[in-house]
Amino acid sequence: MSLIIGLGNPGRQYEGTRHNVGFMLLDRIAAAEGAGFQSIPKWQAHIAKLEGGTVLMKPQTFMNLSGRAVRQLLAFHKWEMERILVAYDDLSLPLGNLRFREKGSAGGHKGIKSMIEHLGGDGFARLKMGIGAAPGGETVGHVLGKFTLEEREALENMLATASEAVQVSRSQGIALASNRFNTPRTKPTPITEDEPQIRRPDCPNHEEPRG
Repeated sequence: MSLIIGLGNPGRQYEGTRHNVGFMLLDRIAAAEGAGFQSIPKWQAHIAKLEGGTVLMKPQTFMNLSGRAVRQLLAFHKWEMERILVAYDDLSLPLGNLRFREKGSAGGHKGIKSMIEHLGGDGFARLKMGIGAAPGGETVGHVLGKFTLEEREALENMLATASEAVQVSRSQGIALASNRFNTPRTKPTPITEDEPQIRRPDCPNHEEPRG
């Protein structure tokens, strides 16, 4: 694995929001290894280098255009998409749950959608980090909102486990990390006629800080 990407929105106003758990994870990994991020304008990203040559990347293009920055960095290093891992938030997983995937569709996530479009395929590994479904289906406000005090402990536990999971994936591969860290699936609770159907984020593709 050559490149680990954490997705999020740049800017102080988005620090600590649910959509930025990918940034939070990379900050934790970098701090644990004594690495610091540097702003690289030509790649539209913040970059840190770990021992062994692995690169950490936080795109600074806003979520919906993440793929543009990733494509530039891959082209510079002549890396294939199979050499990357992307960490990002997932509404369909309960807060604290983790799930590795070796490839697949965007599943409604605009950052992953941008990556698939700019890289020309979906054959890159991801680590989904559960943030829980939006109450009442208000997805934009949910993903751009900050974690509540009651959620902080679960968030910290998830970040700690995710950091360990990434280290295992680096040293032993995605398949082993999946077997060890993927949260078992649970049968969803049926939605009654009185309960609203939860929708995934559906935000426009432009440079606004949307989900």
